[in-house]
Amino acid sequence: MAERRITIVGAGLAGALLATLLAQRGWKVDVYEKRGDPRVQGYGGGRSINLALAERGRHALRMAGGDDEVMAQAVMMRGRMVHFLDGRTDLQRYGKDDSEVIWSVHRGELNLILLDLAESAGATLHFQRGLADVDFDSRTARFRDDRDGGLHETAFDSLVGADGAGSALRAAMMNVADLGERTEFLGHSYKELEIPPSPEGGFSIEPNALHIWPRGRYMCIALPNDEQTFTVTLFLPNEGDPSFATVRNGTDAQALFERDFADAVPLIPNLQRDFEQNPTGLLATLYLDNWRIDDRAVLLGDAAHAMVPFHGQGMNCAFEDCVALANHLERNADRAAAFAAFQEERLPNARAIQQMALENYLEMRDRVDDEDYLLQRALERTLAERHPDRFVPRYAMVTFRRLPYAVAFERGQLQRELLVELTRGHASLDTLDWDAVDAVVRERLKPLPVEA
Repeated sequence: MAERRITIVGAGLAGALLATLLAQRGWKVDVYEKRGDPRVQGYGGGRSINLALAERGRHALRMAGGDDEVMAQAVMMRGRMVHFLDGRTDLQRYGKDDSEVIWSVHRGELNLILLDLAESAGATLHFQRGLADVDFDSRTARFRDDRDGGLHETAFDSLVGADGAGSALRAAMMNVADLGERTEFLGHSYKELEIPPSPEGGFSIEPNALHIWPRGRYMCIALPNDEQTFTVTLFLPNEGDPSFATVRNGTDAQALFERDFADAVPLIPNLQRDFEQNPTGLLATLYLDNWRIDDRAVLLGDAAHAMVPFHGQGMNCAFEDCVALANHLERNADRAAAFAAFQEERLPNARAIQQMALENYLEMRDRVDDEDYLLQRALERTLAERHPDRFVPRYAMVTFRRLPYAVAFERGQLQRELLVELTRGHASLDTLDWDAVDAVVRERLKPLPVEA
């Protein structure tokens, strides 16, 4: 057992899931978390943007034995319900039918389930233990209890950083190794608001959709919660008009909504209060060239590759990291080699989904109501029906399948070029030469690999 001991920093979603996967395989797992136990004191976590659970995440949850319990609290989202400026709405399905949907889950509820799973699997959880410093030479880590400032020293064989974008382990690693860290801020931030239940106690608007109000340089979205509320997120630039530089208080926010999101105003009775009381969240992408120090430390999830939330894949990607790391550790007794193989597999895929998340912001705020975009989407759906082995929409590859993100990204670029080329000069699919279209698809796109 001494040879299979591992210490995880962070008991959030990824840390708890990884602890479960390793403990189930016989590892001695210790998890250190700077916050108190949310099962005792209630969930008071960081970012609360609702999480979109997709197939990659569900696969990891199934491996950990937690999918059924999580899904009991999840709300199905069939597609984007686009709210146009003139008040019209249009549901743009994510997939071909209800077998291809995503699920809105509450970060806090999910964390509680995963902590119980980890403990049941045999992991030891240490709360009120924030990483203070690491001596990599002696393999000792010190954790601080912020209630009394007391320091607690522990020996480790290997550390895993699952402690988020502001990772303390990453900071400690950077004291002794060049990780090639760089952070690119988006220049946009977000503010959360809430749509309460209707007077009758149900959902105020269609519950089985991600609602989106696209307005060019900015947008508003709303995701359903299982308590019949919606978490609303306003995304604005940091500068310009409108921006967080010009929309500074609740009165400014009310005026913005009445002008640009008029149909949402009656749904958010506490708009001014929520805007003034809730913090403004930053949006950034974290890039690292190196996630590890030999066999002593490795990073995963947001600690290694934080991304903007616009593809709903941050958690799903982190969960996929957990499965990959657990598999590499099982296959290779040389822990340094396992960490290296994990990074080699996951880093290119992390870069791919980070790029796709940035691209999805442009699509969500500025494309979903364009005529050319809608025509290309219509062709995309038709080609997916006519060539299911060759033409899978990029969103479907990312969300409903487990093809490597890098494969989905590369294939998505080829398919996008085809869509633009085939719809050029056409206002409708009725004028396309389908024999020629089919021939082009067969010539340019090889059949996609079948997933295990």
